[in-house]
Amino acid sequence: MLLFLDIDGPLIPFGAPDATYPEFERGGGTAGHPLLGRVDPALGARLMELGCELVWASTWMDDANAVVGPWLGLPRLPVVPWPDEDEPPALIHWKTRPLVEFAAGRPFIWIDDEITEADRAYVAVHHPAPALLHRVDHDYGLTPADFTTLREWLDRNPSD
Repeated sequence: MLLFLDIDGPLIPFGAPDATYPEFERGGGTAGHPLLGRVDPALGARLMELGCELVWASTWMDDANAVVGPWLGLPRLPVVPWPDEDEPPALIHWKTRPLVEFAAGRPFIWIDDEITEADRAYVAVHHPAPALLHRVDHDYGLTPADFTTLREWLDRNPSD
């Protein structure tokens, strides 16, 4: 089971009305990224416990492996390659088609803060395997409730 993981929003919360966020510390500092301290380092272990093949699905590209992965204690992860060409605006998110192509018929979870019903409809029509498109509230990032939803879906959709 693939798990496509966005960074800005799901891991790095932003936009909270009170503009206060928890700050986490790790030995070695935040690698020069001012928002990395908002990322709970315990999320890495929680994500690994899901038993999925984690894949970065972020504009951070390989910087995710250089900066965010070590902060979370994650091994080097594959990175979804995004197309270079500019496409005309569509109803679906610009990541949706490349993620379906990358999945190549395998079941997947996509964690992002910009998923819409149009993305869900596109995946339902163009992807033959089970897929969960889970929208995270960017104000707070991944929460225990999100992990409960992910675990329940995985329990209903075991991967071979």
